[in-house]
Amino acid sequence: MITLVRRATALCVLGAALTACGTAETPQAPRPAPSAPSSPSATASKPAPSGPPTLAPGPAGLTPVFEHGPRTDTAKDGKLVALTFDADMTADQGPRAASGERFDNPALIATLRKLKVPATVFMTGRWAEEYPDEARSIGRDPQFEIANHSYSHYAYTEDCYGLPTVSKDDMRADLERAYTAFEKAGVADPMPYFRFPGGCYDDAVRKELSATGVTAVQWDVVSGDAFATDADAVTRQVLDGVRPGSVVVMHCTRSAAPVTEQVVRAVVPELRRQGYRFAKVSELIGAADGHG
Repeated sequence: MITLVRRATALCVLGAALTACGTAETPQAPRPAPSAPSSPSATASKPAPSGPPTLAPGPAGLTPVFEHGPRTDTAKDGKLVALTFDADMTADQGPRAASGERFDNPALIATLRKLKVPATVFMTGRWAEEYPDEARSIGRDPQFEIANHSYSHYAYTEDCYGLPTVSKDDMRADLERAYTAFEKAGVADPMPYFRFPGGCYDDAVRKELSATGVTAVQWDVVSGDAFATDADAVTRQVLDGVRPGSVVVMHCTRSAAPVTEQVVRAVVPELRRQGYRFAKVSELIGAADGHG
């Protein structure tokens, strides 16, 4: 099983590598997330019939946080598991990309398509700006869904694995700036889901983001793929951690997670052999909130 120490280590390594030295441009004014409830005071999630499921706000209207789906094995749904991939790029890594460092991973996306694995990609706005054609291709493919991972990949709390931080006053604008980047890249229908950079948040952050209407999505299985070179070890970590309803966090960043595509090729057939069915995060949230 994955220990808390291993979880922290994986995030710490990723956070340190994605630390940037500059300051992001002044963000644009915030707007509600696409298809999200318009008021944080709503007592239940009531998206439009064609919209994605979201969770009701928490106590005092705090942004809801989703970590895993129902721990059930039903005849209707089977054992569901969601593979999620963070497409990380900070606001200040443009020079590194210009010098040849690859923050994308086309081979991984091609493998997911070949294996017919639905997946959710948590994308930073800066990644969408750097790779607009790939962002558009992923976003328009019904096999995938794109969710928000902030614009800058700067932390929303202090002391988050060495990441620079976004000020409280700029948090909503940073989140919204990512949606603007998706729109400019031609991404169709990004989801009203948000993953905190570094996985770091507290109630103050949840309160600050409540007006955006997003559902925050965390995970219950850390793959350990960040900067890993032993694909077998990452594969074992995923397989040891998965339970019905699990959300697995992996990465769609070639330079930061070089073995992820190899891990997917090993994990997918084994989990299918064990009776798991792959689902996007929206399906797990729908099942958890009675929409499935």
